[in-house]
Amino acid sequence: MSIPPPNLDDRSFQDIVDETKRMIPRFTPEWTNHNVSDPGVALIELFAWMSEMVLFRVNQVPEKLYVHFLNLAGIELFPPTVAHADVTFWLTAPATQPVGVPVGTEVTTSTAATDPVIFSTVREAVAAPPRMRAAHTTRAREEQVVDGWDDLTYLGSSLTCFTSEPVQAGDALALGFADSLAGLALRLTVEATAEGIGVDPADPPLAWEVWTGEAWTAVEVRSDSTGGLNRNGEIVLLVPQAHEPLTLGGTVAHWLRVRLVHPAPGQPTYNASPRIAALRADVVGVTVPAEHATSTGQENLGRSTGVPAQQFRVGSVPVAARREDERVRVVVGEVVTDWTEVGDFSLSGPTDLHVVWESTTGTVRFGPRIRYPDGTVRQHGAVPPDGAVVQVTGYRYGGGARGNVGARTLSSLRSTVPFVGGVVNLHPAGGGVDAETVTEAKVRGPLTLRTGQRAVTAGDFERLTRETSVEVARARCLPATQTPNGAVRVLVVPQLRTDPRTHRIDDFALSEPLLRSISDVLDARRTVGVAVEVGTPYYQGVSVAALVKALPGRPAALVRQRALDVVDRYVNPLTGGPDGTGWPFEHEISAASIGQLIEAVEGVERVEELLLFEYDLRTGRRLGSGRDVLLPEAHTLFLSAEHRVVVR
Repeated sequence: MSIPPPNLDDRSFQDIVDETKRMIPRFTPEWTNHNVSDPGVALIELFAWMSEMVLFRVNQVPEKLYVHFLNLAGIELFPPTVAHADVTFWLTAPATQPVGVPVGTEVTTSTAATDPVIFSTVREAVAAPPRMRAAHTTRAREEQVVDGWDDLTYLGSSLTCFTSEPVQAGDALALGFADSLAGLALRLTVEATAEGIGVDPADPPLAWEVWTGEAWTAVEVRSDSTGGLNRNGEIVLLVPQAHEPLTLGGTVAHWLRVRLVHPAPGQPTYNASPRIAALRADVVGVTVPAEHATSTGQENLGRSTGVPAQQFRVGSVPVAARREDERVRVVVGEVVTDWTEVGDFSLSGPTDLHVVWESTTGTVRFGPRIRYPDGTVRQHGAVPPDGAVVQVTGYRYGGGARGNVGARTLSSLRSTVPFVGGVVNLHPAGGGVDAETVTEAKVRGPLTLRTGQRAVTAGDFERLTRETSVEVARARCLPATQTPNGAVRVLVVPQLRTDPRTHRIDDFALSEPLLRSISDVLDARRTVGVAVEVGTPYYQGVSVAALVKALPGRPAALVRQRALDVVDRYVNPLTGGPDGTGWPFEHEISAASIGQLIEAVEGVERVEELLLFEYDLRTGRRLGSGRDVLLPEAHTLFLSAEHRVVVR
């Protein structure tokens, strides 16, 4: 049983009023009118109300002490995490020589805004002219590779893209480049004739792909004016951040291919293969990862006094997770030493150059001197000598949900970059989460103190996963006995602080940094011989069809919107379920429960009919017929999809 906190003063407003009135005969016996209409009694009630507010704050002292106890135990608030986005820098003209975008280049939502959202590139990017040196065609049902370089480069000849007769899905044309195209915006200028008739020029059944080392990965088609390689025009492709060499037809190159795919229902395909007379590749842009953080250079924090447990603070907070080149440095005359950041000083000796750098407050702490019960005094971590200059080589600050900006909002450069004409994020940013609140830390703290840092039981794996980052909202551990390969599998639901009505399945994907962080934490704490896999649950779409009777005089559109809002929040992995903390794993959903929910909506008289449909979240289609109950598959969470509510 937990220890109940004491109530330092349990007097209420009425208790204070009554106590004051009982003092009137003693101090002012001439005051005989004690009714509420008396001005004096009104003043008593006013001061009683003010006193009650003071007592309320007094009773918060145990809460404050509780937080201090967590601090003493080493439970610190998680700092905010930074949002990430890929930003594309468009060149003023196709690159004829390497064009570099320096690391730390800052882009913002608007230079005119009073408080713009600023992103910085995390690495240097170089847009170099491509060197195409090979062209091969492959057939779908044969492993035959035909060299088509001569047909593509000789004047007067043309290259047949798909060589099967008739053309078949899987036929491909592969273009080989001497260097990697990773992250580049590639423009292909095509000279072609309308041989590949039969297709819809606006929607040809083609897939552009690059080899990334283990598989062919899709390439985003930014624009295509060739009508599916059928006429002269340009194709702008955005190559992914990975592009590896592959031996194809005896040629080692970085391959880009266009593959004929099976047409979708109602989509026409080629009656004959398109033919290309000439093709030229140019680089017109480069895409580089960026994060919601602002970089600072070297910063002096002050001078050491030579005493243990010194603290210094950087100028801007919160501080993002440090990189290798972001360190604490101590300068003594001509001698410069870099100190190692650690989580705490428990394992630090008196000569270890260790510091603790708190991300939330930006405080840099040096080792303390501790007196032990046996009377000995030990120094944990070295202390900079008196007069030494303490500085940081640089750091980045920022983060939070504010950085989850939409697509095409990062459109301004904070400083000019040679040969760069513009910038844009073609996809929304994600991964930004606000700092952990005290309430959240109060829930996490006892769990950490109770179970330590081991990973043995399913609960241990779930707890450690939640503690890894504030980006983790929920975790579910499947023991090795429940997985086909005998590995412990941890299912992670990321934290989304956006409106539940806007949640889509792609929002619940795990970012690469978060996946790597969780894997590293669990790998360090698992028992020997236990394999651990980290993934996401299976999200099963739910579509509701309801016929609702509204109360007289209530606007049908308003009632419908209220009903949709309630359903979207209820059928949600984060805000749904009976208790509002997220839809439970493997918990069925019934039409009766949703009907009761809608009937409680303001303006609804009754729900006349309601059915549930399974929904394919990828294709956007309902599956099967309506039901009264949907049973989830194993390790599944329900996610609200497209609903239809008719109000009459």
